[in-house]
Amino acid sequence: MTGQVRIVGLSELSATVVRARLLDEHDRFWDTDTRALHHPVWFHQFGGFGAVAMTGDGDDVGYVLGTVTADRLAYLHLVAVRADRRRSSLGRRLCGWFDDLARSAGARFVQAVTRPDDEVALAFHTSLGAAPHLSRDHAGPGADRVVLTRPLAPA
Repeated sequence: MTGQVRIVGLSELSATVVRARLLDEHDRFWDTDTRALHHPVWFHQFGGFGAVAMTGDGDDVGYVLGTVTADRLAYLHLVAVRADRRRSSLGRRLCGWFDDLARSAGARFVQAVTRPDDEVALAFHTSLGAAPHLSRDHAGPGADRVVLTRPLAPA
């Protein structure tokens, strides 16, 4: 199935249209409400570091949003795979696409942040080689998060 999916950088698409499509299909990608994490800045200003996985029919089946900071840290904001396409290596392909782009921008590490109770995200990022670190009050008082950091191997 994944062979039939192409990854298209957001810079090649209309950010406004893609964001609207992904929000319309939100519940096919997410088990919790993540709409607030889909701020337009991730599609417009940081869109050069994002991509959508699309079928030949133009269906969105996955996406990645992130950026690279001035100090060469790649921040992986969101990785999503539609429920009917999970366990197909598409999440790994999206992260690989992001890693290649981040590496070309000079990044040396990739970081992601998740809730301590998000077992799926924790398992996924640690399977990619990320080391988890509990960050107390990371998202405000009483809102702990796990910061997952992994090195980017040179090209």
